[in-house]
Amino acid sequence: MQKLPIESLNICEGVERILTRCTTFERDVFRAVCAIPLGEVRTYQWVAEKIGRPRAARAVGQALRKNPLPLLIPCHRVVAGGGMPGGYSRGVALKKLLLDFEQALSVEKKKL
Repeated sequence: MQKLPIESLNICEGVERILTRCTTFERDVFRAVCAIPLGEVRTYQWVAEKIGRPRAARAVGQALRKNPLPLLIPCHRVVAGGGMPGGYSRGVALKKLLLDFEQALSVEKKKL
């Protein structure tokens, strides 16, 4: 089996191709969520404000529910106001597990 050179694995191009199937609003939401650092969370309201749609927090949640690339677009980093986890298309228990894991990673990274 022939190995492909890493340059041929243009992930960004593939991501953009998949995102063309999304609405402009959804793409804006996904890009804002990608800016949330590892080990940190933001609220649905924060994302809405970040994309210039401060009254669209509920719509942000609906867009995140349609996330086509949950391994690349970290929608689990978006929580409800008041620190509540909010929803997650793969289950709230997994969302909490991912957040705990990322928090532990970021703490370890800071120690280095």
